[in-house]
Amino acid sequence: MRFTAFERTQQGTGASRRLRDAAKVPGIVYGAGTPKMIELDHNALFFALKKEAFHSSILEMELAGAVQKVLLRDVQMHPWKQQVLHVDFQRIDETTRLRKKVPLHFSGEENSAAVKTDKCLVSHVANELEVECLASQLPEFVPIDLSGLVKGQSLHASNLKLPAGIKAVKRGTLDPVIVSVALPRAEEEEAAVAAPVVAAPEKKAKPKKDEKQNRK
Repeated sequence: MRFTAFERTQQGTGASRRLRDAAKVPGIVYGAGTPKMIELDHNALFFALKKEAFHSSILEMELAGAVQKVLLRDVQMHPWKQQVLHVDFQRIDETTRLRKKVPLHFSGEENSAAVKTDKCLVSHVANELEVECLASQLPEFVPIDLSGLVKGQSLHASNLKLPAGIKAVKRGTLDPVIVSVALPRAEEEEAAVAAPVVAAPEKKAKPKKDEKQNRK
């Protein structure tokens, strides 16, 4: 995707406020050289941010007559208005190794035994995955085939088959769940009914006062 940015000379809170009043968005591009202050048309940027690829793929930024490859790194939005307050981009080249969250695209679950045969419910626990790879290998999304799901199965990050050169970023020993399969509601209810009920132990009745007197 290609977008246009313009060089920005004025800095500070007042200058940024004036830009926003003029339907512009202040921003910065850094990495592989000197950081440069930029500004973008608000409406063009706002609608570009609605596209999934703008967040997870390499972009072409046209600035001062030259085209640079960049990656969207941060977006600051107004707390309640539909307004972009600031945006950050990072310059990259083919040899840049990076970490980036990319969306997961699921398919095939309706053909799995879990859904087709056992009528299970499939929950997408995570919709994106942080990956590490070269900039030239960064995928726009990661496809996940769920046609092999079976009843009682959970799909973890370590179970994903990623393209060559791309690996999931690990956080210690954590292996987060990506997809979970729940039993059909009828089976859950049957299991609850079939569960043995443990009766509470009976309390022995205390002897009455006259019984104690008779024993003496």
